[in-house]
Amino acid sequence: MNRFALATVTAALLASAPLPSRAADAPREPYGIALEGFAYPYPVNLLPLVNDGENVRMAYMDVAPAQPNGRTVVLLHGRNFPSSYWAPVIKMLNDAGYRVVVPDQIGFGKSSKPQGELHFDTLARNTIALLDHLKIDKADIVAHSMGGMLGVRIARAYPDRVAHLVLTAPIGLEDYRLYVPPVPTEKIIENEDRLTADGYRKQLETNYAIKLPPDQITPFIDARFNIKGSPDYPRWLRAFVSSGQMIYREPVAHEIPLITEPTLFIMGADDHNAPGRPNAPEALRPKMGHNADLAKALAAKMPNARAEVIPDTGHLVFLEAPDKYRELVLGFLGR
Repeated sequence: MNRFALATVTAALLASAPLPSRAADAPREPYGIALEGFAYPYPVNLLPLVNDGENVRMAYMDVAPAQPNGRTVVLLHGRNFPSSYWAPVIKMLNDAGYRVVVPDQIGFGKSSKPQGELHFDTLARNTIALLDHLKIDKADIVAHSMGGMLGVRIARAYPDRVAHLVLTAPIGLEDYRLYVPPVPTEKIIENEDRLTADGYRKQLETNYAIKLPPDQITPFIDARFNIKGSPDYPRWLRAFVSSGQMIYREPVAHEIPLITEPTLFIMGADDHNAPGRPNAPEALRPKMGHNADLAKALAAKMPNARAEVIPDTGHLVFLEAPDKYRELVLGFLGR
């Protein structure tokens, strides 16, 4: 068995193991910057690609159902989360007969961290290249957070490849450039490098209004802070910051009303996430992050869309309200 296959099998076995509790300041076993050492719930494959002249590898899970219905769902992750967090949604969709393809976008998770800048157009092309590789002509897209911005770009650039679009607590429903001044990349790198594990946990709980037990947030803390022990951490950090600049510099809010594919927004009523808000002038900050209202207003402008808002729910909708999420997604995809 080769090294990658062994790592994949080991990750699959570890995925079901309980996570040990950890003090925030306890020593951390370093992960590689492709999350080597961090377990995923299903075997991970790698697709070689070339982005801007650089050879990269895109990690993905391809999970077949026991009783196929002939359809495929592609899950698009958020910025601060490894695609492993989709595990309950993968099972939900598999149980309903869907094949589920779950990529880590280039720059994230177990995929390569490129030297160059990240762009939504490139990530969209990579995702379509993955579908071509897997011989999937058309798929439903279910996206979360930053993945929602990518889902919009895919639907706009490749409408014939998208059957349905589910935007789960997406960011990018407003143009953040209208509120937040540009911040140099080096300054953001400096600020992100100073962030502690405790500070990051508080940031997630505050920005995302997460209503989950602390032990369910711990894997997100580990996925980020165990990488700090890697000798390649500076390259990971630059790629992570590049993704934030991509969100700021490449808005999709103006494109959303032009989407013609059936679209469902699923919003948490308490999710007021707005990337960059701390850098906005104080007078403008309250105007940002009214995401449920923004989703409803955008859906009203679209030819085939609706917005559903789940009460008492934050940014991680599918983990916080799994039963309602299942009802909405399977009902929408089954239309």
